[in-house]
Amino acid sequence: MAKLMCLCFIILTIAVAVSADECEGDRQAMIKECAKYQKWPANPKLNPSDKCCAVWQKANIPCLCAGVTKEKEKIWCMEKVAYVANFCKKPFPHGYKCGSYTFPPLA
Repeated sequence: MAKLMCLCFIILTIAVAVSADECEGDRQAMIKECAKYQKWPANPKLNPSDKCCAVWQKANIPCLCAGVTKEKEKIWCMEKVAYVANFCKKPFPHGYKCGSYTFPPLA
């Protein structure tokens, strides 16, 4: 029984580590391909590149949003994040929270 519990713990630890790596990979890809479309100031809003949209389509958005802090919100304009998400056809649902930002209804 102890061996089974130990095995379960090891599997869970590996799963968490893989998930964290995936999120970090998404975060780095988002910074590389989408940063210029999502940073302050709020205007102008530029249409993102195809590469940025490809990152959006594959990204684990709940994982990325879990890492958004007040400090990061000083860098990333959440209005622009919403604009990019909509443009890339992966919009946030109304009321979705990302950091302290709650997404309004789609225009």
